[in-house]
Amino acid sequence: FYLEQFVHFAWIHMTLLVVFAQSSFFVSNVFNGLIWFVLPSWLVIWNDVMAYLFGKAFGRTQLIKLSPKKTLEGFIGALFMTLLIAPVSADFLMKFRWMTCPAKSLSYFRDTSWLDCDNDETFQPMDVTLDMPPRWVLSTVPFPWVRDTLDKLGFDVTFTTSPLHLHSLVLALFAALIAPFGGFFASGLKRAFRIKDFGASIPGHGGLTDRFDCQVVMAMFTYIYYHSFVEADFALPAGPYDVSGVWDAVNTRFTNAERLALYDHLGTLLNKSVVV
Repeated sequence: FYLEQFVHFAWIHMTLLVVFAQSSFFVSNVFNGLIWFVLPSWLVIWNDVMAYLFGKAFGRTQLIKLSPKKTLEGFIGALFMTLLIAPVSADFLMKFRWMTCPAKSLSYFRDTSWLDCDNDETFQPMDVTLDMPPRWVLSTVPFPWVRDTLDKLGFDVTFTTSPLHLHSLVLALFAALIAPFGGFFASGLKRAFRIKDFGASIPGHGGLTDRFDCQVVMAMFTYIYYHSFVEADFALPAGPYDVSGVWDAVNTRFTNAERLALYDHLGTLLNKSVVV
């Protein structure tokens, strides 16, 4: 009796953790900009497809016992293909303003002003210069004459990219290396309870939960990564607020309609102060 009660207790908490807690990460990513939902989800799907194709074509070594059909060759092949497609996908998606603008609401009918905004620095092109060989590599060379020779033979490589391209590579690494373990965890859970799939809503593929086992891990990572390394550069300072910080936030995070409303409000306040 007690064992059955604890089993139900565990299932309730797993449901709350996987369904409700993880879904909050999906919603937050959508509000940060639709691209932060579409790009990670697409990378997980692409990685899964590539792992299947490479496993079918070259698979010889089993990757993990929990998923007998997963192969090491498919895992490695999917990693390289996901790293290749990530910047291409990011470059395509950020061409659409409605993908990059932070959402003010989930309604596309009542208020569509937020679908058009000025992109912040995350989506702006920038020139990157790399030293070949890198300076930190030269500093580790123990022999001065070798270091000087390599320094003279070295050259600089300059190319144009955007921060989103670099962020997409990080997301691709996680989608290929870590997110699949969400599927392995789900496989272990199903084996522990001696069930094949979580549901049967998709014939031959189980239920919706079986298709989203990797997505929930990816959504959580995207949420943490965005708020740690992307949003931090453009958020308002903790205070006290300075004019330059507020001005940068207005230019990078406000839509044109919001800027006009702010300027009108400031004009009204200034007129009142002059009259007084």
